[in-house]
Amino acid sequence: MVYTVTFNPAIDYVIQMDELKTGSVNRSKSERMYCGGKGINVSIVLRELGINSKALGFVAGFTGKAIEDGVTEKGVQTDFVHLKSGCSRINVKIKSADETEINGQGPEISDDAIDRLYDKLDDLSHGDVLVLAGSIPDSLPSDIYEKILSHISDKKIRIVVDATKDLLLNVLKYKPFLIKPNNHELGELFGTELKSIGEIVDCAKKLKEMGAVNVLVSMAGDGAILLDENGEIHQCGVCKGKVKNSVGAGDSMVAGFIAGLENGDYEYALKLGTATGGATAFSDELAKKDEIYNLLQQLN
Repeated sequence: MVYTVTFNPAIDYVIQMDELKTGSVNRSKSERMYCGGKGINVSIVLRELGINSKALGFVAGFTGKAIEDGVTEKGVQTDFVHLKSGCSRINVKIKSADETEINGQGPEISDDAIDRLYDKLDDLSHGDVLVLAGSIPDSLPSDIYEKILSHISDKKIRIVVDATKDLLLNVLKYKPFLIKPNNHELGELFGTELKSIGEIVDCAKKLKEMGAVNVLVSMAGDGAILLDENGEIHQCGVCKGKVKNSVGAGDSMVAGFIAGLENGDYEYALKLGTATGGATAFSDELAKKDEIYNLLQQLN
């Protein structure tokens, strides 16, 4: 079973308009709402690819119920911790000539709620996959990823971490099975701007030396690179299509990679991850199965 954790899920309220004028009344051309959050995105796309998962995390209030209901309607099992106060956040994404985002803070997460999450993680067993994805709200300790991995360190679980900066660096000692920085995030980890494939590979090797088992680096229009557990380097080009949406593309790549690795073939996992990320980028919402496999044909 694949488990995903989303610490601060949200309703993404996407508004399309011709022009955003500050200080005046604006009217939208269209509106869409999605249940968002990096771990949730991974779970929804995994379901599209026929892989069952269970979404964990924290929800609160009427927006939390809407998120839970929406994820369940997508065919994903949920086992969220229900917080006693506050409301899960709403993120407003305005698409006009430029893209503008206003992201909510979300509810405060108590120590008791964290303990309840640990109780749920105790149910994980040998062979399961745990995906920790995204940033954490201010009410959580900055070392929460480390504490979670320490809590389950005696279990033989494949850990996938999609995070940035210290959240990522500080968990490498627990030897996560997969990490997925993009090329810009990878450069930030080492305080440099990466300008070549060779520099990206060198930094990926450093992360592997620090404990990561597999390092997957997405490079937007330049495709992706995988440094696998055997030290082999795999490179995949990008799919062709018109980019409509950048939200969730990285999460979709993670989901595609996990699904593609079911047969242990890293080359195929990289291609399916790339196609799945592309299918989201070329759509108004998260990737759909038919589009994923259509794009996969471009990479074979």
